[in-house]
Amino acid sequence: MEKKKDRELSEMIGYAGNFRVLTVLGCVLSGISTVLSMLPFVCIWLVIRGLIRAFAAGDLSLAAGSARYAWMAVIFAAAGIFLYFIALNCTHLAAFRTATNMRKRAIHHMVTLPMGYFSQNASGRLRKIMDDNVGLTEGFLAHQLPDLTGAAVMPAAVLVLIFLFDWRLGICCLIPLGLGVLFLKQMMGGENAQFMGRYMTALETMNKEAVEYIRGIPVVKVFQQTIYSFKNFHAAITEYEKFASGYALKCRIPLTGFTVTLNGAFVLLIPVALFLLSGVGGQAAYEEVVLDFLFYSLFTPVCATMMNRIMFASEQLMAAKSAVSRLDEILREQPLKEPERPGMPADASVVFSEVSFSYPGAKEKALEHVSFEVPAGKTVALVGASGSGKSTAASLIPRFYDVSSGSVAIGGVDVRNMEKRELMKNVAFVFQNTRLFKDTLLNNIRAARPDATREEVLQAAEKAQCKEIIDRLPHGLDTLVGTGGTYLSGGENQRIALARAILQDAPIILLEATASLDVDNETEIQKALSRLVKGKTVLMIAHRMRTVEAADHIVVLADGVVAENGTHEELMKENGIYRRLVDLQTASENWKLTG
Repeated sequence: MEKKKDRELSEMIGYAGNFRVLTVLGCVLSGISTVLSMLPFVCIWLVIRGLIRAFAAGDLSLAAGSARYAWMAVIFAAAGIFLYFIALNCTHLAAFRTATNMRKRAIHHMVTLPMGYFSQNASGRLRKIMDDNVGLTEGFLAHQLPDLTGAAVMPAAVLVLIFLFDWRLGICCLIPLGLGVLFLKQMMGGENAQFMGRYMTALETMNKEAVEYIRGIPVVKVFQQTIYSFKNFHAAITEYEKFASGYALKCRIPLTGFTVTLNGAFVLLIPVALFLLSGVGGQAAYEEVVLDFLFYSLFTPVCATMMNRIMFASEQLMAAKSAVSRLDEILREQPLKEPERPGMPADASVVFSEVSFSYPGAKEKALEHVSFEVPAGKTVALVGASGSGKSTAASLIPRFYDVSSGSVAIGGVDVRNMEKRELMKNVAFVFQNTRLFKDTLLNNIRAARPDATREEVLQAAEKAQCKEIIDRLPHGLDTLVGTGGTYLSGGENQRIALARAILQDAPIILLEATASLDVDNETEIQKALSRLVKGKTVLMIAHRMRTVEAADHIVVLADGVVAENGTHEELMKENGIYRRLVDLQTASENWKLTG
């Protein structure tokens, strides 16, 4: 476990690249600053000693050296502050570079991961890892690491100074420090050592559920529901509260003991000083004990400060290490393998051959021995009940996931043997849930082909029946979509998605047939679809049975297997699953509310 912790700290510093020299320099300067910041206490004690002896002897000339020691105290304090300032500048520069490099590396790695990874990992969780967790490492490296270095150097200097004047009074200061270490270990060790990981997991879960809850606020307002309508969000808050309050309750006694012990050094210091005074004879010996007591009275708060810095820095170290571990989870995800000898498809046909697939971590197969063909230039529809495997099958063509067994081929070439760029050039997507960027309408459509001219984008938009949308927007194609701009309806979003697909002009179309649209939007989308699919190979994920009647072939999936296949007329004659789905949907469309 210790090796793992050292690895995480080393890895964290390693992200700084050449800037890690600044991290080391900052830590060294912080250590020197810590030593310098303790020397003024010795100088102040020397000033007090000179003044007491001068007044006791009635000879002020004996205090002549006190001014020199006073200036030395000022110089040491100023030097300590200056070096600490330089140290923080160094560590801040390195911390900023570290956070930047961590985010860059994670983003560069994530873009190589298959789309399925993002379906399995909520955006709220990934955002927290990329933003909040990386921010923790930045804060630790910028502030807590130099403080931790200073706190590590301070005990050696403390031990020297504690026993420099009177070993008995020194032991009185050392005992509370030893007890403080025991209380600190009780807070940070044992079961509590794993707390930070579980705590951050609870935070990520709550963050993820918060995003989903915010997206659902319109539903809450419409139906006048409360937060308890979103059980997952409530459960995430409860889990977070359990960890946070549980840790606080576990630490209440050790933290109280830690605070009381460090601030209670005088409970030992004063009785021992009185005992020593009672056993000395002569004015000089009496003054020596008083002076030693004054020194330890001045120095004891420094020891308490040291222990508090160690406690807070250790807590931040735990959080930063946990953040690095979570970033490592992303980096350990394997990207899609590029083929050694990529093939070029002969045509735009798609063939599923004995395909089986299980989602990561799932016990049951989502697809099992699925085989069907989509000939080049033909339209094949996938139909079935919710959860039957329609979307899963379609997601295997562009390699959102890789098959567990069997193969998916385009033009006779296994998609795993095609370069990703070539694969994406051959496949266009039109899904029901369309996402638009917070950007201009022009750039949203141009995302399908970044090198497209403005005229080409406009032509694609017109073919997708978007002209009416563009004409009514204040800045046409240059109108900003999203926050600070305009929002489009669901049907309008789908028309923009169609414009993207038309602009891409890929030979294979993965189409999720529209559902729950108003009549105007559905009419416009059907016109755009007729232009999009002309001469293309189309795999349609159907939700409405009447949209697949004209398909060249229909594949019926049930529980991840091919239950039926054929044309609309053939399947209606079989009187099986397809016929039952058609009858159910017909009945639902003809249903009327009667009084």
